[in-house]
Amino acid sequence: MATVLLILGVLASSGAFALPAARQLSASCNLTEARLQVPANQTQLIAPTVAPAFVALGLGVQNYTCNATSSTYVLTGAVAELFDSSCLYGTPVFDTAPALAYTAWDATTGLVTPQDVIAALSIVPLPVVLGQHYYVPNPAGSGLSPKWDFTSSGGTYGNTAAYAVGAKIGDLPSPDTKLNIDSLMVKVVEGNLASEIFRVQNNGGQPPASCTSASQNVSVKYTAQYWFFGGSITPNSIVI
Repeated sequence: MATVLLILGVLASSGAFALPAARQLSASCNLTEARLQVPANQTQLIAPTVAPAFVALGLGVQNYTCNATSSTYVLTGAVAELFDSSCLYGTPVFDTAPALAYTAWDATTGLVTPQDVIAALSIVPLPVVLGQHYYVPNPAGSGLSPKWDFTSSGGTYGNTAAYAVGAKIGDLPSPDTKLNIDSLMVKVVEGNLASEIFRVQNNGGQPPASCTSASQNVSVKYTAQYWFFGGSITPNSIVI
C-alpha cells in the first residue's frame, strides 16, 4: 500500500487530481478552449483544430511476447486505467502530470497494479476514473485492436455506446526510443466514444532490446496522455 500511496501522493501534490476552486461544480471540467499540440515538421500526427471531448492520463502496462526467430519482443496489447485530466488543462501541471505519474509508477514493485492505484484513489471525492484501455480481437479480421472503454466508470457509467475500438493511422517515435513508446494517431472503427484518439506525452512502455525464448513475456509500465475527439457521448451531469 505504501507504493500505491506514493503514486497518489505525487499526483496529488502536482495537482493532478485537484480541482481549482473555480472548477468545483462537476467532476469533468470544460475543455472548450483545449487544443492538442503536436510536433512541427512531421505528417504522422495531424492535430484537430477543434476541442476534444475527453483528455485522460493513462497509467498501465504495455504487454509483449518474445519472437524467438527475430530475438525481439512483439506487442501483444496493453492494460491501463484512464484518469480524467480535463481539470488540469490551463494549469502548469497539465503537460508534466504524465511524467510525474510515471516516476512514481516506475518506482513501485511489480505487485502493484493500476487497480491498486484506483483503490487508493477512493479517498478522492470525485469519479476521476474515466475508463479502461485494453485490446480486443480486431473487428475487421485477424489480430488485436486497441479499445478504450468508458462504459463502467465516471460520467459515462452505464452508457453501452461509450467505447471506441481503433486502428492506427499515424505513428511518431519518441526522441528516446529505448525508453518511451511512440505517439499515435488512431481512427475509431467501432463505438461512439470518439472518432479520433491521440496518444501523446508518453513515458516508458518500451520492452528490452532483445530476447531469447518464445516463452518470454514482459509487462512494461507506462503513462501517457490520451485525447479523444468527436464521438457522440455526453457525460452525465455530476454535481459535487
